[in-house]
Amino acid sequence: MAKIKLTKNELRVQKDALKMYRRYLPTLTLKKQQLQAEIRTVEASAKSVRQQREALEKGFFDWIAVFSDEGAFPENAVTVSDIKKGFGNIAGVKIPTYEGAVFSRGDYDLYETPLWVDIAADFMEKAISLDLEAEVLDEQVRLLQKELRATSQRVNLFQQVKIPETVANIKKISIYMADQQVNAVVRSKISKRKIAEQNAAASKREAAE
Repeated sequence: MAKIKLTKNELRVQKDALKMYRRYLPTLTLKKQQLQAEIRTVEASAKSVRQQREALEKGFFDWIAVFSDEGAFPENAVTVSDIKKGFGNIAGVKIPTYEGAVFSRGDYDLYETPLWVDIAADFMEKAISLDLEAEVLDEQVRLLQKELRATSQRVNLFQQVKIPETVANIKKISIYMADQQVNAVVRSKISKRKIAEQNAAASKREAAE
């Protein structure tokens, strides 16, 4: 605990600080709860997207298994030429959002390539798009967790350090000032008694003369 001045001005400073900590703590606690809820929501969204991806892949392989020329699917048949991202805001945190992707089809001979290759390429585009969406959701979770850690640290700092420390400082200063006031009263009474005794002694001397 840092050394503090035992003065009225310092007492006012400590009381103002305590008011500020108590005013902002509920806001920080609410933000912490919001971040925790948002993280759960985004994690659920990412899980849902991956489940869609798995279901799509299973359906694709179940479908393609019908064809004996699975190896005929050309390499680089589908490539991503552009990923579209936007930005959103969750609980004060700037996050990326997935807005789709632009795909390019590879050059392959339409006459020599089986018809199902175009259908397979459509499946692949959907699968890649879901993978990209899941990656963006993962990034959202990472950013929200980073902010949650910072917010939790502030909440703990206020609850466990700043507020108890400030309350202790206020108590220390208040006790010191109360003691000083008592001492001042005692000194005043002693001074008055001495003055009265001196006056009484002087009166006796005058009477004796």
